Amino acid sequence: MTTTKNNSIVQPYLSFDGRCEEAVEFYRRALGAEVTMLMRFKDSPEPAQPGMCPPGSGDKVMHASFRIGDTTVMASDGQCGGRPGFQGFSLSLTVPNEADADQLFAALADGGQVQMPLTKTFFSPRFGMVADRFGVSWMIHVASAPQN
Repeated sequence: MTTTKNNSIVQPYLSFDGRCEEAVEFYRRALGAEVTMLMRFKDSPEPAQPGMCPPGSGDKVMHASFRIGDTTVMASDGQCGGRPGFQGFSLSLTVPNEADADQLFAALADGGQVQMPLTKTFFSPRFGMVADRFGVSWMIHVASAPQN
C-alpha cells in the first residue's frame, strides 16, 4: 500500500487484549474475512518491550490484518489482559442487499448484543446495530438505490 501527501488512508486497528486469534477466526466465519497476515509475539524479529505483555504471551497475536470486502482491518492482542474495551466508535458495514444484511447481522449477533434490530429506515431498506461477542459495535446498512 502506498500513500502520498494528498492520499492518506485511515484503517481500523482493533486491540482484543488477548482474544485476537479468536476474533479473527470469528470474523472469518461470520463475515468471510480473509486473513492476509498474522504474526505472533514469539515470531517477532525483536523482543517485546518489558511490561508490554505478561510472561507466556508468545503465542498471542502481535499483529494481524484481514480484509472484509475492500477494507483492511488490523488487529492485535495488545497487552493481553483479557479485557477488550471498544467504546465510542462503530464499524459500518455496507452490503448490497437485504438478504446479506440479514445473514451478516445474525452472524455478528451470535454471542453479541443487538443494539437496534434490522429495520427499514428513511436512508436504507435495512439498517441495524449490533455489538459482537467481543464488544465491537457494527452498523449494518443496505445501500439505497440512487434517487433519480
